[in-house]
Amino acid sequence: MEIRIKSSDYEITPETAAYLDDKLAMIARLVGDDETARCDVEIGRSVGHSQQGNVWKAEIVLSRGSERLRAVAEEESINAAIDIVKDEMMQQLRKSKGRFTALSRRAGLKVKEWMRFGRE
Repeated sequence: MEIRIKSSDYEITPETAAYLDDKLAMIARLVGDDETARCDVEIGRSVGHSQQGNVWKAEIVLSRGSERLRAVAEEESINAAIDIVKDEMMQQLRKSKGRFTALSRRAGLKVKEWMRFGRE
């Protein structure tokens, strides 16, 4: 999986980079060895919140094949935003995996029924 990290209006510190790498490793584990997968990560200050103090934004866009998943979070700390966006992406990945499993089981059932019908 190819990972691209972009920061907007924020200089990534080594602590934040290590924290982000740790969270992205969890996502990469669910994606597996898919070489076509690409993960675009953007972290930084949220635009238009100068009156409300520090509002941080984290966004992950995961593309693999024709599937495209996106998760966005805005929080008061950069680590909290990374946590929430990671949780959203993990939930979406698990959901799409469940859909694929259910679809393949239904298709297998239809083939089995078709084969049984053909024998009679």
